[in-house]
Amino acid sequence: MTTVLIVDDQPLQRYGFRLLLGSVPGTEVVGEAAHGAEAVRLAAELRPDVVLMDVRMPGLDGIEATRRITATGDRSRVLVLTTFDLDEYVHAALRAGASGFLLKDARPEELLSGIRAVAAGDAVIAPALTRRLLRDFAHLAPPRPGGPGAGRGLDSLTDREREILVAVGQGWNNAEIASHFVLSESTVKTHVGRVLAKIGARDRIQAVIFAYDHGLAHPHTE
Repeated sequence: MTTVLIVDDQPLQRYGFRLLLGSVPGTEVVGEAAHGAEAVRLAAELRPDVVLMDVRMPGLDGIEATRRITATGDRSRVLVLTTFDLDEYVHAALRAGASGFLLKDARPEELLSGIRAVAAGDAVIAPALTRRLLRDFAHLAPPRPGGPGAGRGLDSLTDREREILVAVGQGWNNAEIASHFVLSESTVKTHVGRVLAKIGARDRIQAVIFAYDHGLAHPHTE
């Protein structure tokens, strides 16, 4: 059973999410919050698998709520709902520890798939969006000084694991990585898991940030 906390300041939006999730076997809505402060309190109390988080809310917004929820180190993972034209919020939520992003006009099956993926420990973000975000980081958050090898965990990576980290940082999915390095997807998945463990990242999104911060990935120009 995947438990979900819905966070949105619009009652009708919460109602729609509850109806959708309540119709799916194996998914249970355990609570609703209308603002960030309530979300933080309920996340600590209910310990849901996934917090479905709106960004723009009065008072404590979704970004700060995400930061506080993930800072506890608890089991809950945050799936942010955003609009594509508000990239500055997406960047801030990345830094706050969100495990995924979906647009508010996503299809029901995309939302359900995203919730399941985040609950399983994966990151929900399309490669194209990852690349767009990475490209924009060049303007919003310059890499930390030191470059490759400067971060904790990098020294413990094998050459192959470092290559995998670079590929993840560039927004490649497992199939793309497998094709490029002539590996099976199961082998790539194993490598990615080891990389995440060694660099202390919860998911691929944090690995993207880590790779960019340490000079292992660079924004595309399209």
